[in-house]
Amino acid sequence: MQSTPPVSQLSAFPPASSIAAIDGGGTKTLLVVLGRDGTLGPVMREAGSNPFDQSDWQTVLQSLIARIPATTEALSLGIAGYGEPRVLGRKQEEVVRNAFARPFSFTGDVEMACTGAFGGRAGVLLLSGTGSVAWATDGRGNQIRVGGWGGLFGDEGSAFWIGRQALSLLTMLLDGRNQEDQAFLEPFAGAMGLPIEREACGTALLAWYGALEHPRACVAALARHVSDLAEQGLEPARRLMRDAADHLGAHIDAAQRQFSGTPLPWSYAGGTFQSQFLRDVITARHGAPVEPRLPPVGGGLLNAARLAGWDPDDDWIDRTSRTLHVAGLTS
Repeated sequence: MQSTPPVSQLSAFPPASSIAAIDGGGTKTLLVVLGRDGTLGPVMREAGSNPFDQSDWQTVLQSLIARIPATTEALSLGIAGYGEPRVLGRKQEEVVRNAFARPFSFTGDVEMACTGAFGGRAGVLLLSGTGSVAWATDGRGNQIRVGGWGGLFGDEGSAFWIGRQALSLLTMLLDGRNQEDQAFLEPFAGAMGLPIEREACGTALLAWYGALEHPRACVAALARHVSDLAEQGLEPARRLMRDAADHLGAHIDAAQRQFSGTPLPWSYAGGTFQSQFLRDVITARHGAPVEPRLPPVGGGLLNAARLAGWDPDDDWIDRTSRTLHVAGLTS
């Protein structure tokens, strides 16, 4: 994940008119403001805003919206968990309506990411962050979702799933149920800051978990350690990442079956895909991914530009992509 660029790297604001997008997941929520002249305005991060992960999601959204410049003509939000169930979706919309008096649109984060990745054209976007889900469109207005059932029912291949599997493997190593993957114990426990000796490690692990304020997000953060160990060639970690790739690839297969008459390239978004090992495994089985035309928040900016009546074309998408890339807003 890229850090927010310092204020000194952002253009002076406000311009004559602007748009804004908010991309919210279980771990972080990002606000980006873009001027009609292409200059980048305020860029701010807050905690996650998925209502299934964060009890204070309303405060997060209200805090970000309060910092949107008055010149902003339209706002597009893509928030994990939006509209699930519908009564929650209405509550999310009400929070925004009470804080933002101008036009806005609301979608799930994966739909917004798909819009950005393909610029509104046909494709299947595979998102793997704290959770996992795929969104596919045939480019003619037909859309489907695959996965996205949450940590209890699904989210296979997500950062949370990888972290959960790694913890399960660690506990089996600690109590002797697994004798084959001893090479995993010391580097993974060390990455977590736990002692290596088995009894002390088990005690420290339970204390670590008991102190977590946001368990799902913190377990998901462990996926980075597994990814790093896989990149270093540690076989148990590589196996976990291959299993994650299998689950994520199944999302692509299911989406392509739904639109069997339309060729669907695939693309990706989410922090889990920072793993080169994971991307390589999926590429070997499903072909090379399409480089996203815009990052997820860029899909929100595209939605907002259309909502504001800017009629963004391919040149606008390319310019916006370069602006976001220079600012480090690529995921």
